Amino acid sequence: MMNLRNMVQGLESDAVALELIAHWEHDQGTLKFWRASSTFVYAVKHKRKAYFLRFAFEQETPLEQIEAELEFMQYLHRHGFPCVIPLPSVNGRLIESVQLPQGRYYGVVFSKADGVPLYEVDELPCEAWGRSLASLHALSQAYEPAGGKRRSWREALLFAENVLHRHPHENEAMAELARVKAWLESMPAAEEAYGLIHYDFQTDNVFWQEKSGQLSVIDFDDSMYHWFAMDIAAALADQLEDGSPEGEAQLQAFVRGYRSVRPLDEAIVQAFPRFRRFAELYSFARLLASLENSELEEAPEWLDGLKAELQQYCDEMRQGFAKPW
Repeated sequence: MMNLRNMVQGLESDAVALELIAHWEHDQGTLKFWRASSTFVYAVKHKRKAYFLRFAFEQETPLEQIEAELEFMQYLHRHGFPCVIPLPSVNGRLIESVQLPQGRYYGVVFSKADGVPLYEVDELPCEAWGRSLASLHALSQAYEPAGGKRRSWREALLFAENVLHRHPHENEAMAELARVKAWLESMPAAEEAYGLIHYDFQTDNVFWQEKSGQLSVIDFDDSMYHWFAMDIAAALADQLEDGSPEGEAQLQAFVRGYRSVRPLDEAIVQAFPRFRRFAELYSFARLLASLENSELEEAPEWLDGLKAELQQYCDEMRQGFAKPW
């Protein structure tokens, strides 16, 4: 989640989106706001085909991280992994930028994923979902970036530590940070278990084509170097928290599908809840950062509701930090 002040500024009058989309061929009048979380996303059409403009504030997403993200996506696409791809602007660039008084924004236009998001599918194809992630990890294991590298779990925890230092009353979160950091530093980072992960392989970022039985993936902007198990634990967040027989069956089906492509040690499966602790801590720090300096004189109507929602999430996460490790 981006800082809420930056969100308000980036959405104002759609000015950033309109300046950026001018760099790509598109049907006039089709640009529409889609969503904003860690980045801004707008839907747009060209020759009646749907595309998505995504942009980010430079201070929150540096250019080199976007370049590294696109390089990985193109690598996956070249090797037959179905994911959306960035499209060149009229200038032949994959990334365009605009400078506004509040700072610089970087924009990318992506193709639309084929199929429907998994959350719209009545019966989750969990084995196919697991196979898809394992295929991504198999390619990641062989990946050697030509340009800059993406951040790792260490940078994510350093970010969390810096945020928590600005909030010294968050004692439970600081204690959780120490536990998570010590645990990950003790973990062996063997080549077959560690690499560049998607990090958000959940049902809103994975699309299902029923006729072909194929999955297509979007939204690599949170990818980082981590244990591959983190990707599985993040994808199965709902199933791990559910605890119902249905959730357990879905988890087991996903793991079966994954193991049909590459090995997955049972000890790592048992560690999924601890990987979830990393994800909760990192999310908590991002939410705290998003709420900082968010008191605005002329705030849009939706801001107060969003702030209350994010503060509620923070309260729920604080309770989680007190659970036994």
